[in-house]
Amino acid sequence: MCLITPPSVFLLDERVFMSLGILRVAAQLERAGHGVELLDLSGISNFEEIAGLHATTSAAEVFALSTTTPQLPAAVRVARAIRAARPGARLVVGGPHVTLTHSAVKLELRVGRVGRAHAALARLHEEFDVLVSGDGERSIFLAMAPDAPRLIDADDPAGGLFMSDAQYEESAPPARHLVDVESYRYSIDGHRATSLIAQLGCPFACGFCGGRNSRSLRTIRTRSADSIVAEMEHLHRTYGFTGFMLYDDELNVNKGLVDLMHRITALQERLGVEFRLRGFVKSELFNAEQAKAMYAAGFRWLLCGFEAGSPRILQNINKRATLEDNTRTVDMCHQHGIKVKALMSAGHPGESEETLKALHDWLVRVRPDDFDCTVITTYPGTPYYDEAVPHDSLPGVWTYTCKKGGDRLHAYEVDFTQVAEYYKGDPDGGYAAYVFTDHLSRERLVALRDWIERDVRQTLGLAFNPSRAAQRFEHSMGLGPLPRSILRASAAGATVP
Repeated sequence: MCLITPPSVFLLDERVFMSLGILRVAAQLERAGHGVELLDLSGISNFEEIAGLHATTSAAEVFALSTTTPQLPAAVRVARAIRAARPGARLVVGGPHVTLTHSAVKLELRVGRVGRAHAALARLHEEFDVLVSGDGERSIFLAMAPDAPRLIDADDPAGGLFMSDAQYEESAPPARHLVDVESYRYSIDGHRATSLIAQLGCPFACGFCGGRNSRSLRTIRTRSADSIVAEMEHLHRTYGFTGFMLYDDELNVNKGLVDLMHRITALQERLGVEFRLRGFVKSELFNAEQAKAMYAAGFRWLLCGFEAGSPRILQNINKRATLEDNTRTVDMCHQHGIKVKALMSAGHPGESEETLKALHDWLVRVRPDDFDCTVITTYPGTPYYDEAVPHDSLPGVWTYTCKKGGDRLHAYEVDFTQVAEYYKGDPDGGYAAYVFTDHLSRERLVALRDWIERDVRQTLGLAFNPSRAAQRFEHSMGLGPLPRSILRASAAGATVP
């Protein structure tokens, strides 16, 4: 089996966080005795050539990719390069995009229509032999089987492939040894850092968020504090990390958060080191006890998806948090010595000049330590996508209408196998919008987002995001073996060229 991390060409620097999902799949394969090749194409400029070269010499007969939606155009190009070099090889794709798209298909079936989600899934079937929706840790074995189905639904708790809490607890940690760990560079307050995931899933129903109709992305799966602390200790002892970015959707959804923080504090005392941590919280669930425990554990930054500065937009998003909750969270963090990065977004149903000015003014008033403001994209698997209907007069445009108030969001059809420009872009004036509202054109949305970026940073004295070329690498296509930074393999019988 050859597992492949496709490049993320939309990022300024791809060697920040390694992809943990595919490394969890690799760990399960290794535990079962399979040889695993891991082809990490993050940051590789000539990734199609590299994929094709490796396919001609690899012992693998199955090549499996995990892809997010923004990575999909590159993943398709990788798949085509492998197909050209090894016509008989099996191509498998899983990860968030497949899961989101299939969940949108199932919703279309429940409401009795065959629409654009079916068309998006059909495009995936054109490029790949097997699609895996949902958890990949157990479904990868079915994908390897000679009689594998074209689509494997591991997003169904009744299907036998959906991970329970107990299975999540006992599963092998990500096989980070298959990645060139030293080539990934990230720090938190001067501490060399890496990412980890302590729990899976988010139970909330924000309209813009992917996976709201997916069971594997909506259902919380937790593991014990012992398991999380053991992974942190392993990462410290093995690689020297003293910084950790916890990529759980919302850390404080876990009712055991305070106890976990105490355990992480105790680990540092036992090791005689200090950690620095970052992670995400939900504002309406945040309280002083959590803030105090998180600071003691090493948190000096928290990120929160506040999203908007207008109560109307917060309602349209179905955010549940109020503007008062959001303000209180920033104030409470600052009282406990924790910096806040405010995650904001533009282009929701009902968005207008007034609502984006309210976003701007709220940021200026509460003074976060950093912020990020992006233009909304309607991904498959989001209510904005899944519940949209064709526009009544504009071809190729889909309209989502809020159940309360009737505010609308319009989105242009996107072929996700070909287009990724909608995703963030260069924060210094490089955003693109594929959405518009009844009040704002796509061009005006981008102009207002750019104004917020410039004016809030100038007013608060915050550093401007760097406008720089991505950190990219190009590797020789000579006859020698691929560099270890690209290809690593387990010792269990894999042949490495």
